[in-house]
Amino acid sequence: MTQRPTTDAPARATAGHVEEGAMTHRQVLEALTGLLAAFFTAILSSTIVANALPTIMDQLHGTQTDFAWVITAALLANAATTPIWGKLSDLFNKKLLVQLSIVIFVAGSVMAGFATSIPFLLTARVIQGIAMGGLTALAQAIIGTIIPPRERGRYSGYMGAVMAVGTAGGPLLGGYIVDSPLGWRWTFFVCVPLAVISLILLQVTLKIKHVRRPAKIDWAGSVLLTSGVSLLLIWVSFAGQAGYYDWISAESALMVGGSILLLAALLFVETKVSQPIIPLKIVRQRTTALAIIASVSVGIAMFASSTFLGQYYQVSRGATPTEAGLLTLPMIAGNLAGAVISGQLVTRYGKWKRFLVAGAALLIIGLGLSGTLSHDTSLTLVGVYTFVFGLGLGMMMQNLVLAVQNTVAAKDIGAASGSVAFFRTVGGAAGVAVLGAMMGTRVTTLVTEGLAAIGIHAPAGGGGAQLDLSTMPEPVKIIVRAAYGDGAAMIFAISAVIAVVALIAVLFIKEIPLRRTIDVVDMKQPGARGR
Repeated sequence: MTQRPTTDAPARATAGHVEEGAMTHRQVLEALTGLLAAFFTAILSSTIVANALPTIMDQLHGTQTDFAWVITAALLANAATTPIWGKLSDLFNKKLLVQLSIVIFVAGSVMAGFATSIPFLLTARVIQGIAMGGLTALAQAIIGTIIPPRERGRYSGYMGAVMAVGTAGGPLLGGYIVDSPLGWRWTFFVCVPLAVISLILLQVTLKIKHVRRPAKIDWAGSVLLTSGVSLLLIWVSFAGQAGYYDWISAESALMVGGSILLLAALLFVETKVSQPIIPLKIVRQRTTALAIIASVSVGIAMFASSTFLGQYYQVSRGATPTEAGLLTLPMIAGNLAGAVISGQLVTRYGKWKRFLVAGAALLIIGLGLSGTLSHDTSLTLVGVYTFVFGLGLGMMMQNLVLAVQNTVAAKDIGAASGSVAFFRTVGGAAGVAVLGAMMGTRVTTLVTEGLAAIGIHAPAGGGGAQLDLSTMPEPVKIIVRAAYGDGAAMIFAISAVIAVVALIAVLFIKEIPLRRTIDVVDMKQPGARGR
Protein backbone atom coordinates (compact mmCIF):
# COMPACT_ATOMS: atom_id res chain seq x y z
CA MET A 1 0.00 0.00 0.00
CA THR A 2 1.29 3.43 -0.87
CA GLN A 3 -0.25 6.80 -0.51
CA ARG A 4 -0.27 9.31 -3.33
CA PRO A 5 -1.68 12.83 -3.31
CA THR A 6 -4.45 13.42 -5.81
CA THR A 7 -6.85 16.12 -6.81
CA ASP A 8 -9.81 13.74 -6.87
CA ALA A 9 -11.62 13.29 -3.56
CA PRO A 10 -13.02 9.81 -4.21
CA ALA A 11 -10.70 6.88 -3.83
CA ARG A 12 -10.87 3.42 -5.25
CA ALA A 13 -12.75 1.33 -2.71
CA THR A 14 -11.06 -1.55 -1.01
CA ALA A 15 -12.79 -4.89 -0.86
CA GLY A 16 -16.10 -4.67 0.91
CA HIS A 17 -16.17 -0.89 1.00
CA VAL A 18 -18.24 1.57 -0.97
CA GLU A 19 -16.68 4.21 -3.16
CA GLU A 20 -17.60 7.61 -1.76
CA GLY A 21 -18.55 10.52 -4.00
CA ALA A 22 -16.84 13.86 -3.66
CA MET A 23 -18.61 16.17 -1.23
CA THR A 24 -18.49 19.94 -1.22
CA HIS A 25 -17.66 21.87 1.93
CA ARG A 26 -21.33 22.75 2.38
CA GLN A 27 -22.43 19.12 1.97
CA VAL A 28 -19.90 17.97 4.56
CA LEU A 29 -21.04 20.62 7.04
CA GLU A 30 -24.67 19.58 6.53
CA ALA A 31 -23.75 15.94 7.09
CA LEU A 32 -21.84 16.78 10.25
CA THR A 33 -24.44 19.09 11.82
CA GLY A 34 -26.32 16.42 13.76
CA LEU A 35 -23.16 14.46 14.45
CA LEU A 36 -21.37 17.42 16.03
CA ALA A 37 -24.52 18.26 18.00
CA ALA A 38 -24.58 14.71 19.42
CA PHE A 39 -20.85 14.83 20.12
CA PHE A 40 -21.24 18.16 21.89
CA THR A 41 -24.04 16.75 24.06
CA ALA A 42 -21.86 13.80 25.08
CA ILE A 43 -18.88 15.98 25.98
CA LEU A 44 -21.09 18.48 27.78
CA SER A 45 -22.67 15.74 29.90
CA SER A 46 -19.28 14.50 31.04
CA THR A 47 -18.10 17.93 32.18
CA ILE A 48 -21.25 19.76 33.23
CA VAL A 49 -21.17 18.04 36.61
CA ALA A 50 -17.67 19.30 37.43
CA ASN A 51 -18.83 22.48 39.17
CA ALA A 52 -21.95 20.75 40.51
CA LEU A 53 -19.98 17.98 42.24
CA PRO A 54 -19.10 19.88 45.43
CA THR A 55 -22.82 20.63 45.88
CA ILE A 56 -23.80 17.05 44.99
CA MET A 57 -21.27 15.64 47.44
CA ASP A 58 -22.56 18.02 50.09
CA GLN A 59 -26.19 16.96 49.64
CA LEU A 60 -25.53 13.25 49.13
CA HIS A 61 -22.84 13.18 51.87
CA GLY A 62 -20.02 12.02 49.61
CA THR A 63 -16.26 11.95 50.14
CA GLN A 64 -13.32 12.93 47.94
CA THR A 65 -13.19 9.34 46.70
CA ASP A 66 -16.87 9.53 45.75
CA PHE A 67 -16.14 12.86 44.02
CA ALA A 68 -13.51 11.23 41.80
CA TRP A 69 -15.67 8.18 41.08
CA VAL A 70 -18.63 10.17 39.78
CA ILE A 71 -16.25 11.22 37.01
CA THR A 72 -14.32 7.95 36.81
CA ALA A 73 -17.44 5.75 36.51
CA ALA A 74 -18.51 7.52 33.32
CA LEU A 75 -14.97 7.61 31.93
CA LEU A 76 -14.43 3.92 32.67
CA ALA A 77 -17.65 2.90 30.92
CA ASN A 78 -16.71 5.25 28.08
CA ALA A 79 -13.24 3.74 27.77
CA ALA A 80 -14.35 0.12 28.02
CA THR A 81 -17.05 0.49 25.36
CA THR A 82 -15.31 2.83 22.90
CA PRO A 83 -13.42 0.02 21.09
CA ILE A 84 -16.64 -2.01 20.99
CA TRP A 85 -18.55 0.85 19.39
CA GLY A 86 -15.63 1.45 17.03
CA LYS A 87 -15.69 -2.16 15.89
CA LEU A 88 -19.46 -2.11 15.53
CA SER A 89 -19.12 0.97 13.32
CA ASP A 90 -17.00 -1.09 10.91
CA LEU A 91 -19.69 -3.78 10.77
CA PHE A 92 -23.07 -2.04 11.06
CA ASN A 93 -24.82 1.14 9.95
CA LYS A 94 -23.02 4.02 11.66
CA LYS A 95 -26.04 6.32 11.65
CA LEU A 96 -28.23 3.80 13.49
CA LEU A 97 -25.48 3.19 16.03
CA VAL A 98 -25.17 6.91 16.76
CA GLN A 99 -28.92 7.15 17.28
CA LEU A 100 -28.88 4.12 19.57
CA SER A 101 -26.13 5.65 21.68
CA ILE A 102 -28.18 8.85 22.05
CA VAL A 103 -31.19 6.86 23.31
CA ILE A 104 -28.98 5.12 25.90
CA PHE A 105 -27.56 8.48 26.89
CA VAL A 106 -31.01 9.96 27.53
CA ALA A 107 -31.89 7.02 29.79
CA GLY A 108 -28.71 7.47 31.84
CA SER A 109 -29.22 11.24 32.14
CA VAL A 110 -32.75 10.86 33.48
CA MET A 111 -31.57 8.28 36.01
CA ALA A 112 -28.73 10.54 37.19
CA GLY A 113 -31.13 13.45 37.64
CA PHE A 114 -33.29 11.39 40.00
CA ALA A 115 -30.36 9.97 42.02
CA THR A 116 -30.82 9.98 45.80
CA SER A 117 -27.59 8.19 46.74
CA ILE A 118 -24.01 7.89 45.55
CA PRO A 119 -24.37 4.23 44.35
CA PHE A 120 -27.47 5.10 42.28
CA LEU A 121 -25.69 8.12 40.79
CA LEU A 122 -22.67 5.98 39.89
CA THR A 123 -24.92 3.44 38.13
CA ALA A 124 -26.51 6.21 36.07
CA ARG A 125 -23.08 7.60 35.20
CA VAL A 126 -22.01 4.19 33.92
CA ILE A 127 -24.99 4.15 31.55
CA GLN A 128 -24.11 7.66 30.39
CA GLY A 129 -20.52 6.54 29.87
CA ILE A 130 -21.56 3.64 27.65
CA ALA A 131 -23.44 6.07 25.43
CA MET A 132 -20.56 8.57 25.42
CA GLY A 133 -18.23 5.82 24.26
CA GLY A 134 -20.47 5.31 21.25
CA LEU A 135 -20.75 8.98 20.38
CA THR A 136 -17.00 9.53 20.72
CA ALA A 137 -15.96 6.55 18.57
CA LEU A 138 -18.70 6.95 15.96
CA ALA A 139 -18.11 10.66 15.44
CA GLN A 140 -14.46 10.00 14.62
CA ALA A 141 -15.31 7.01 12.42
CA ILE A 142 -17.94 8.85 10.37
CA ILE A 143 -15.63 11.79 9.73
CA GLY A 144 -12.98 9.31 8.64
CA THR A 145 -15.30 7.66 6.11
CA ILE A 146 -16.57 10.79 4.33
CA ILE A 147 -13.57 13.14 4.36
CA PRO A 148 -10.04 12.50 2.99
CA PRO A 149 -7.20 13.03 5.51
CA ARG A 150 -5.78 16.00 3.52
CA GLU A 151 -9.09 17.84 4.06
CA ARG A 152 -9.87 16.31 7.45
CA GLY A 153 -7.77 18.76 9.47
CA ARG A 154 -10.35 21.51 8.94
CA TYR A 155 -13.23 19.34 10.09
CA SER A 156 -11.24 17.75 12.88
CA GLY A 157 -10.61 21.31 14.01
CA TYR A 158 -14.36 21.85 14.15
CA MET A 159 -14.72 18.69 16.22
CA GLY A 160 -11.87 19.85 18.43
CA ALA A 161 -13.65 23.16 18.87
CA VAL A 162 -16.84 21.35 19.86
CA MET A 163 -14.84 19.24 22.32
CA ALA A 164 -13.16 22.36 23.69
CA VAL A 165 -16.42 24.21 24.25
CA GLY A 166 -18.09 21.12 25.69
CA THR A 167 -15.17 20.23 27.95
CA ALA A 168 -14.69 23.66 29.43
CA GLY A 169 -18.13 25.16 28.79
CA GLY A 170 -19.85 22.35 30.68
CA PRO A 171 -18.59 23.54 34.07
CA LEU A 172 -19.78 27.07 33.25
CA LEU A 173 -23.31 25.93 32.43
CA GLY A 174 -23.30 23.51 35.34
CA GLY A 175 -22.29 26.24 37.76
CA TYR A 176 -25.07 28.51 36.55
CA ILE A 177 -27.67 25.74 36.90
CA VAL A 178 -26.52 24.86 40.43
CA ASP A 179 -26.81 28.49 41.51
CA SER A 180 -30.24 28.84 39.92
CA PRO A 181 -33.54 27.68 41.47
CA LEU A 182 -33.37 24.60 39.25
CA GLY A 183 -30.66 22.94 41.38
CA TRP A 184 -27.96 20.39 40.58
CA ARG A 185 -30.34 17.73 39.23
CA TRP A 186 -30.89 19.83 36.13
CA THR A 187 -27.21 19.48 35.22
CA PHE A 188 -28.34 16.02 34.07
CA PHE A 189 -31.85 16.85 32.86
CA VAL A 190 -30.65 19.72 30.64
CA CYS A 191 -28.78 17.26 28.42
CA VAL A 192 -31.98 15.36 27.55
CA PRO A 193 -33.53 17.96 25.19
CA LEU A 194 -30.10 18.53 23.63
CA ALA A 195 -29.85 14.81 22.92
CA VAL A 196 -33.35 14.73 21.38
CA ILE A 197 -32.48 17.68 19.12
CA SER A 198 -29.30 15.85 18.08
CA LEU A 199 -31.35 12.74 17.28
CA ILE A 200 -33.64 14.72 14.98
CA LEU A 201 -30.75 16.54 13.29
CA LEU A 202 -28.95 13.26 12.67
CA GLN A 203 -32.01 11.78 11.01
CA VAL A 204 -32.34 14.77 8.69
CA THR A 205 -28.73 15.68 7.89
CA LEU A 206 -26.52 12.59 8.11
CA LYS A 207 -26.52 10.70 4.80
CA ILE A 208 -23.88 7.99 4.58
CA LYS A 209 -23.72 4.77 2.63
CA HIS A 210 -23.33 1.42 4.28
CA VAL A 211 -22.46 -2.01 2.91
CA ARG A 212 -23.80 -4.94 4.91
CA ARG A 213 -20.98 -7.32 5.83
CA PRO A 214 -20.85 -10.47 7.95
CA ALA A 215 -20.63 -9.34 11.59
CA LYS A 216 -18.32 -10.99 14.09
CA ILE A 217 -18.18 -9.35 17.49
CA ASP A 218 -15.27 -10.21 19.77
CA TRP A 219 -17.38 -10.71 22.88
CA ALA A 220 -14.62 -12.54 24.78
CA GLY A 221 -12.22 -9.67 24.15
CA SER A 222 -14.87 -7.14 25.19
CA VAL A 223 -15.48 -8.88 28.53
CA LEU A 224 -11.76 -9.32 29.25
CA LEU A 225 -11.02 -5.69 28.34
CA THR A 226 -13.77 -4.30 30.55
CA SER A 227 -12.95 -6.59 33.47
CA GLY A 228 -9.20 -6.02 33.38
CA VAL A 229 -9.38 -2.23 33.17
CA SER A 230 -12.18 -1.97 35.75
CA LEU A 231 -10.39 -4.11 38.32
CA LEU A 232 -7.20 -2.09 37.96
CA LEU A 233 -8.98 1.25 38.37
CA ILE A 234 -10.95 0.04 41.38
CA TRP A 235 -7.68 -1.01 43.02
CA VAL A 236 -5.90 2.32 42.50
CA SER A 237 -8.96 4.24 43.71
CA PHE A 238 -9.23 2.61 47.12
CA ALA A 239 -5.70 1.41 47.91
CA GLY A 240 -4.27 3.32 50.85
CA GLN A 241 -7.64 4.76 51.82
CA ALA A 242 -8.78 4.55 55.43
CA GLY A 243 -11.23 1.69 55.89
CA TYR A 244 -10.15 -0.18 52.76
CA TYR A 245 -6.75 -1.81 52.16
CA ASP A 246 -3.06 -0.88 51.97
CA TRP A 247 -1.05 -0.52 48.77
CA ILE A 248 0.92 -3.59 49.81
CA SER A 249 -1.63 -6.12 51.03
CA ALA A 250 -3.30 -9.39 50.11
CA GLU A 251 -6.24 -7.50 48.59
CA SER A 252 -3.91 -5.42 46.43
CA ALA A 253 -2.04 -8.52 45.28
CA LEU A 254 -5.27 -10.26 44.29
CA MET A 255 -6.63 -7.27 42.42
CA VAL A 256 -3.42 -6.40 40.59
CA GLY A 257 -2.69 -10.05 39.83
CA GLY A 258 -6.23 -10.58 38.60
CA SER A 259 -6.04 -7.53 36.36
CA ILE A 260 -2.73 -8.64 34.84
CA LEU A 261 -4.14 -12.11 34.13
CA LEU A 262 -7.28 -10.68 32.52
CA LEU A 263 -5.29 -8.31 30.29
CA ALA A 264 -2.83 -11.07 29.37
CA ALA A 265 -5.78 -13.26 28.40
CA LEU A 266 -7.09 -10.34 26.33
CA LEU A 267 -3.85 -10.16 24.35
CA PHE A 268 -3.98 -13.91 23.73
CA VAL A 269 -7.59 -13.79 22.55
CA GLU A 270 -6.92 -10.80 20.28
CA THR A 271 -4.24 -12.79 18.42
CA LYS A 272 -6.68 -15.65 17.73
CA VAL A 273 -9.98 -14.06 16.71
CA SER A 274 -10.62 -12.94 13.14
CA GLN A 275 -12.03 -9.51 14.06
CA PRO A 276 -10.47 -8.43 17.38
CA ILE A 277 -11.97 -5.64 19.47
CA ILE A 278 -8.49 -4.03 19.64
CA PRO A 279 -6.80 -4.68 16.27
CA LEU A 280 -3.23 -5.50 17.26
CA LYS A 281 -2.01 -5.16 13.66
CA ILE A 282 -3.06 -1.51 13.78
CA VAL A 283 -1.94 -0.85 17.35
CA ARG A 284 1.53 -2.24 16.53
CA GLN A 285 2.06 0.31 13.76
CA ARG A 286 4.58 2.95 14.77
CA THR A 287 2.32 5.96 14.28
CA THR A 288 -0.62 4.38 16.09
CA ALA A 289 1.48 3.05 18.97
CA LEU A 290 3.12 6.42 19.61
CA ALA A 291 -0.19 8.26 19.21
CA ILE A 292 -1.74 5.94 21.80
CA ILE A 293 1.07 6.67 24.28
CA ALA A 294 0.60 10.39 23.75
CA SER A 295 -3.19 10.04 24.01
CA VAL A 296 -2.94 8.46 27.45
CA SER A 297 -0.98 11.48 28.69
CA VAL A 298 -3.37 13.91 27.00
CA GLY A 299 -6.35 12.09 28.54
CA ILE A 300 -4.91 12.48 32.03
CA ALA A 301 -4.27 16.20 31.49
CA MET A 302 -7.66 16.84 29.88
CA PHE A 303 -9.89 15.09 32.40
CA ALA A 304 -7.83 15.95 35.47
CA SER A 305 -7.87 19.64 34.56
CA SER A 306 -11.62 19.78 33.93
CA THR A 307 -12.38 17.72 37.07
CA PHE A 308 -10.12 19.28 39.69
CA LEU A 309 -9.94 22.85 38.39
CA GLY A 310 -13.59 23.48 39.25
CA GLN A 311 -13.03 21.96 42.67
CA TYR A 312 -10.02 24.23 43.21
CA TYR A 313 -12.05 27.35 42.42
CA GLN A 314 -15.01 26.38 44.62
CA VAL A 315 -13.44 24.65 47.60
CA SER A 316 -10.09 26.42 47.80
CA ARG A 317 -11.02 29.88 46.49
CA GLY A 318 -14.61 30.00 47.80
CA ALA A 319 -16.13 30.70 44.37
CA THR A 320 -19.75 29.93 43.65
CA PRO A 321 -20.45 27.31 40.97
CA THR A 322 -21.25 30.07 38.45
CA GLU A 323 -18.07 31.99 39.31
CA ALA A 324 -16.04 28.78 39.01
CA GLY A 325 -17.50 28.27 35.53
CA LEU A 326 -16.57 31.80 34.48
CA LEU A 327 -13.05 31.29 35.80
CA THR A 328 -12.60 28.33 33.42
CA LEU A 329 -13.15 30.60 30.38
CA PRO A 330 -9.40 31.09 29.78
CA MET A 331 -9.01 27.33 29.41
CA ILE A 332 -11.98 27.29 27.01
CA ALA A 333 -10.41 30.05 24.93
CA GLY A 334 -7.05 28.29 24.76
CA ASN A 335 -8.56 24.94 23.87
CA LEU A 336 -10.81 26.46 21.22
CA ALA A 337 -8.01 28.49 19.64
CA GLY A 338 -5.64 25.52 19.59
CA ALA A 339 -8.17 23.17 17.96
CA VAL A 340 -9.55 25.54 15.31
CA ILE A 341 -6.34 27.28 14.26
CA SER A 342 -4.24 24.11 14.10
CA GLY A 343 -7.01 22.34 12.15
CA GLN A 344 -7.16 25.11 9.55
CA LEU A 345 -3.36 25.21 9.19
CA VAL A 346 -3.13 21.43 8.86
CA THR A 347 -5.61 21.52 5.97
CA ARG A 348 -3.83 24.45 4.31
CA TYR A 349 -0.26 23.13 4.52
CA GLY A 350 -0.70 19.38 5.05
CA LYS A 351 1.74 19.37 8.00
CA TRP A 352 0.57 18.05 11.36
CA LYS A 353 3.55 16.92 13.45
CA ARG A 354 4.66 20.45 14.32
CA PHE A 355 1.32 21.08 16.03
CA LEU A 356 1.63 17.91 18.09
CA VAL A 357 5.11 18.91 19.28
CA ALA A 358 4.09 22.50 20.02
CA GLY A 359 0.92 21.33 21.76
CA ALA A 360 2.83 18.91 23.99
CA ALA A 361 5.34 21.61 24.93
CA LEU A 362 2.57 24.08 25.80
CA LEU A 363 0.80 21.39 27.81
CA ILE A 364 3.92 20.77 29.91
CA ILE A 365 4.51 24.49 30.45
CA GLY A 366 0.89 25.24 31.38
CA LEU A 367 0.54 22.30 33.75
CA GLY A 368 3.94 22.98 35.28
CA LEU A 369 2.98 26.58 36.01
CA SER A 370 -0.36 25.40 37.44
CA GLY A 371 1.65 23.17 39.76
CA THR A 372 2.74 26.32 41.61
CA LEU A 373 -0.85 27.27 42.59
CA SER A 374 -1.94 27.83 46.17
CA HIS A 375 -5.13 29.02 47.85
CA ASP A 376 -4.08 32.65 47.45
CA THR A 377 -2.51 32.74 43.96
CA SER A 378 -3.65 35.67 41.81
CA LEU A 379 -6.65 34.57 39.75
CA THR A 380 -5.17 36.42 36.77
CA LEU A 381 -2.12 34.17 36.91
CA VAL A 382 -4.32 31.09 37.26
CA GLY A 383 -6.17 32.19 34.11
CA VAL A 384 -2.91 32.60 32.17
CA TYR A 385 -1.67 29.16 33.25
CA THR A 386 -4.92 27.43 32.31
CA PHE A 387 -5.02 29.23 28.93
CA VAL A 388 -1.56 27.85 28.10
CA PHE A 389 -2.35 24.22 28.83
CA GLY A 390 -5.78 24.61 27.19
CA LEU A 391 -4.00 25.76 24.03
CA GLY A 392 -1.79 22.67 24.16
CA LEU A 393 -4.75 20.34 24.60
CA GLY A 394 -6.56 21.87 21.63
CA MET A 395 -3.56 21.39 19.36
CA MET A 396 -3.06 17.75 20.30
CA MET A 397 -6.36 15.92 20.71
CA GLN A 398 -7.78 15.85 17.17
CA ASN A 399 -4.41 15.88 15.42
CA LEU A 400 -3.41 12.65 17.17
CA VAL A 401 -6.52 10.96 15.75
CA LEU A 402 -5.85 12.46 12.33
CA ALA A 403 -2.31 11.08 12.30
CA VAL A 404 -3.62 7.56 12.95
CA GLN A 405 -6.52 7.74 10.49
CA ASN A 406 -4.10 8.79 7.76
CA THR A 407 -2.27 5.44 8.03
CA VAL A 408 -5.18 2.96 7.96
CA ALA A 409 -7.64 1.74 5.34
CA ALA A 410 -11.18 3.10 5.41
CA LYS A 411 -12.56 -0.25 6.57
CA ASP A 412 -10.41 -0.02 9.73
CA ILE A 413 -10.99 3.65 10.55
CA GLY A 414 -13.65 2.87 13.15
CA ALA A 415 -11.44 0.41 15.02
CA ALA A 416 -8.36 2.64 14.77
CA SER A 417 -10.20 5.78 15.91
CA GLY A 418 -11.87 3.80 18.69
CA SER A 419 -8.53 2.46 19.89
CA VAL A 420 -7.00 5.95 20.19
CA ALA A 421 -10.10 7.30 21.93
CA PHE A 422 -10.12 4.24 24.20
CA PHE A 423 -6.58 4.74 25.46
CA ARG A 424 -7.13 8.49 25.86
CA THR A 425 -10.20 7.88 27.97
CA VAL A 426 -8.52 5.08 29.95
CA GLY A 427 -5.73 7.53 30.68
CA GLY A 428 -8.32 10.06 31.82
CA ALA A 429 -10.20 7.54 33.96
CA ALA A 430 -7.04 6.21 35.53
CA GLY A 431 -5.72 9.73 36.03
CA VAL A 432 -8.88 10.98 37.74
CA ALA A 433 -9.06 7.85 39.92
CA VAL A 434 -5.39 7.84 40.94
CA LEU A 435 -5.00 11.59 41.26
CA GLY A 436 -8.30 11.81 43.13
CA ALA A 437 -7.10 9.17 45.61
CA MET A 438 -3.76 10.94 45.99
CA MET A 439 -5.47 14.28 46.49
CA GLY A 440 -7.80 12.78 49.08
CA THR A 441 -4.85 11.42 51.04
CA ARG A 442 -2.92 14.69 50.72
CA VAL A 443 -5.87 16.84 51.78
CA THR A 444 -6.67 14.58 54.74
CA THR A 445 -3.05 14.83 55.93
CA LEU A 446 -2.94 18.61 55.56
CA VAL A 447 -6.30 19.07 57.27
CA THR A 448 -5.25 16.82 60.17
CA GLU A 449 -2.00 18.78 60.58
CA GLY A 450 -3.85 22.09 60.33
CA LEU A 451 -6.42 21.11 62.93
CA ALA A 452 -3.68 19.91 65.27
CA ALA A 453 -2.01 23.31 64.97
CA ILE A 454 -5.11 25.02 66.39
CA GLY A 455 -5.58 22.41 69.10
CA ILE A 456 -8.12 20.13 67.41
CA HIS A 457 -6.95 16.53 67.24
CA ALA A 458 -8.69 14.53 64.51
CA PRO A 459 -7.94 10.84 63.90
CA ALA A 460 -5.34 10.42 61.15
CA GLY A 461 -7.07 9.61 57.85
CA GLY A 462 -10.45 9.67 59.52
CA GLY A 463 -11.89 12.55 57.60
CA GLY A 464 -12.11 10.81 54.28
CA ALA A 465 -11.52 14.24 52.74
CA GLN A 466 -15.11 15.25 53.44
CA LEU A 467 -16.55 17.95 51.19
CA ASP A 468 -19.31 19.01 53.59
CA LEU A 469 -18.00 22.58 54.04
CA SER A 470 -21.44 23.99 54.82
CA THR A 471 -21.41 22.33 58.26
CA MET A 472 -17.88 23.43 59.23
CA PRO A 473 -16.98 26.35 61.53
CA GLU A 474 -15.05 29.16 59.86
CA PRO A 475 -11.57 28.35 61.33
CA VAL A 476 -11.86 24.79 60.03
CA LYS A 477 -13.06 26.01 56.62
CA ILE A 478 -9.89 28.11 56.26
CA ILE A 479 -7.72 25.07 56.93
CA VAL A 480 -9.69 22.92 54.46
CA ARG A 481 -9.54 25.56 51.73
CA ALA A 482 -5.77 25.87 52.10
CA ALA A 483 -5.41 22.08 51.99
CA TYR A 484 -7.40 21.83 48.74
CA GLY A 485 -5.34 24.60 47.17
CA ASP A 486 -2.10 22.75 47.89
CA GLY A 487 -3.69 19.45 46.82
CA ALA A 488 -4.73 20.87 43.44
CA ALA A 489 -1.20 22.15 42.82
CA MET A 490 0.13 18.63 43.40
CA ILE A 491 -2.34 17.26 40.83
CA PHE A 492 -1.20 19.70 38.13
CA ALA A 493 2.49 19.15 38.89
CA ILE A 494 2.11 15.38 38.48
CA SER A 495 0.14 15.89 35.26
CA ALA A 496 2.98 18.04 33.90
CA VAL A 497 5.47 15.23 34.48
CA ILE A 498 3.14 12.78 32.72
CA ALA A 499 2.79 15.21 29.80
CA VAL A 500 6.54 14.87 29.17
CA VAL A 501 5.77 11.33 27.99
CA ALA A 502 3.43 12.78 25.35
CA LEU A 503 6.16 15.12 24.08
CA ILE A 504 8.67 12.27 23.77
CA ALA A 505 6.10 10.12 21.93
CA VAL A 506 5.17 12.76 19.34
CA LEU A 507 8.82 13.61 18.71
CA PHE A 508 9.31 10.03 17.49
CA ILE A 509 6.19 9.95 15.29
CA LYS A 510 7.12 9.96 11.61
CA GLU A 511 5.18 12.55 9.65
CA ILE A 512 3.42 10.89 6.72
CA PRO A 513 1.94 13.26 4.10
CA LEU A 514 -1.84 13.46 4.36
CA ARG A 515 -3.49 11.61 1.50
CA ARG A 516 -6.24 13.25 -0.55
CA THR A 517 -8.23 10.05 -0.89
CA ILE A 518 -10.67 8.72 1.69
CA ASP A 519 -9.15 5.23 1.43
CA VAL A 520 -5.56 4.14 0.90
CA VAL A 521 -4.87 3.58 -2.79
CA ASP A 522 -3.42 0.31 -4.03
CA MET A 523 -1.00 1.32 -6.76
CA LYS A 524 -1.27 -2.17 -8.28
CA GLN A 525 -4.93 -1.63 -9.15
CA PRO A 526 -5.70 -0.44 -12.69
CA GLY A 527 -6.20 3.30 -12.80
CA ALA A 528 -4.82 3.87 -9.31
CA ARG A 529 -1.82 5.78 -10.54
CA GLY A 530 -3.95 8.41 -12.12
CA ARG A 531 -5.85 9.16 -8.93
